[in-house]
Amino acid sequence: MKNFHGLLLVGCSAIALAGCGPTDIASPGTGGNVTITYPTPTPTPTPTPTATPTVTAAAGCPTISDPQGLTDSGKLATTQGEWRVCTLPARINTSITLPKIAGLLYSMNGRVDVGTDAGFSSTSNTVTLTIEPGVILFGNTGTSWLAVNRGNRINAVGTATAPIIFTSRDNVLGLNTETSQGQWGGVVLMGRAPITDCTTGSVASGSTASTCERQTEGAADPALFGGTNSADNSGSLKYVQIRYSGYVLGSNSELQALTLEGVGSGTQLEYIQSYNSSDDGAEFFGGTVNMKHYIAVGADDDSLDMDTGVQANLQYLLLIQRAGSGDALMELDSNGNEAQTPRQKSVISNFTAIQTATSSNNESNDQAALLFRGNSDITLVNGIVNTPANECIRMNGSGGANAATLTARSVAMTCNSTKYLGTGTYTATQVSGFFGSGSNGNNDALTSTLTGYVNGANETAVSAFDVTTLSSYFTATTYIGAVKDANDTWYAGWTCNSGAANFGTTSTACTLLPIT
Repeated sequence: MKNFHGLLLVGCSAIALAGCGPTDIASPGTGGNVTITYPTPTPTPTPTPTATPTVTAAAGCPTISDPQGLTDSGKLATTQGEWRVCTLPARINTSITLPKIAGLLYSMNGRVDVGTDAGFSSTSNTVTLTIEPGVILFGNTGTSWLAVNRGNRINAVGTATAPIIFTSRDNVLGLNTETSQGQWGGVVLMGRAPITDCTTGSVASGSTASTCERQTEGAADPALFGGTNSADNSGSLKYVQIRYSGYVLGSNSELQALTLEGVGSGTQLEYIQSYNSSDDGAEFFGGTVNMKHYIAVGADDDSLDMDTGVQANLQYLLLIQRAGSGDALMELDSNGNEAQTPRQKSVISNFTAIQTATSSNNESNDQAALLFRGNSDITLVNGIVNTPANECIRMNGSGGANAATLTARSVAMTCNSTKYLGTGTYTATQVSGFFGSGSNGNNDALTSTLTGYVNGANETAVSAFDVTTLSSYFTATTYIGAVKDANDTWYAGWTCNSGAANFGTTSTACTLLPIT
């Protein structure tokens, strides 16, 4: 009977996801645990490290305050030794803390809800899941994902030397390679900030009059997000890795590593790495979001995807694709709901976005490294785009007041000879004019001197724009790009290394778990 019930839930999930569209939680990617033979990058990446068995399983599971408690699922033998596995309850009904204990892993055996949905217009927060620095959680099944419901919070704050890691069972077992992906769901935060493209309700003039809600795809039970509180607080994520996410839950339907849905400005998001998501590195559905120090490596769809009326300020982004893999580095739009308000308004500063010379057009869905379309107002500041084999910017105009807009300040790009694409009501010439190479510090003919993702002489020569004039959230810098020079090491220690991106000797391999 228990097995039948589990099958029923998975079946319901698949049915719910069958109609997932381009602005739903999951945009099309390759999906699944796919291993593809790619051409050998130049230079050849460091071989995948061999694990040394050093882990001794903890004696048992800790006691938590939730009445359901943790289930002791016994010991798990891996290439790194033996771990104690403690399985989380399907729903966390009381605020709890997951302590860091040597030789212990926390497992999600399917969807894990943090609290229950508090509703569209609630103002209080009920349940908080606190995760201590250094804790490792893994999805025990492909359909495992963490759902932080409206009116509840996550407090996952690691440190530069003890990051919190969300990953897959195969990663724990030591089975993964450079191309492993799509092995579990991901982390989803649901908030009460305004959104568009409603599942229920409607978008009205002014956020306080809106009744717009959307339902998260991916579970038999509804998981709603949206509201009228732009300052809503879904908690904190800091010094966090999310590895090998994006399990295929239905036709063209995968979760992202990190999905932010109607998340408000009270939520703190800093130092977050997405690694080898089979869909997007992170996708934002509406909300009023601020985020600094975001790294996406190896996303098989877009490194950053933002839509349904999001209002966002982002600073210090490293977007790096694997050779021959991935789609756009950024896809920013409100595709399918262009007439609705609020329009997407996103300011992205100090970013370095990289597609290798062997990544020619990648999956070709978005056709360029950066795609902007449909009722989105995008401002790019102090940025670097290095995509020598690809077009840099494509804009798709939907006509009239709903067309996408682009403002660029101190952005330097290395593109193929085409550089710009215009579709819909836009031409390539118009897109070139919007970017404005030769004015406002912009250059679409930069000869890249990046060392990996670190600025070289040509990048350093570009004068920076004062981004604090656009929002007090931003920090003023004297440089473009995410990493000023070899002394700027904000990425080190809390990240994981791969052939696509090496973050130094203080970071550990993505294919292994850190042993502390």
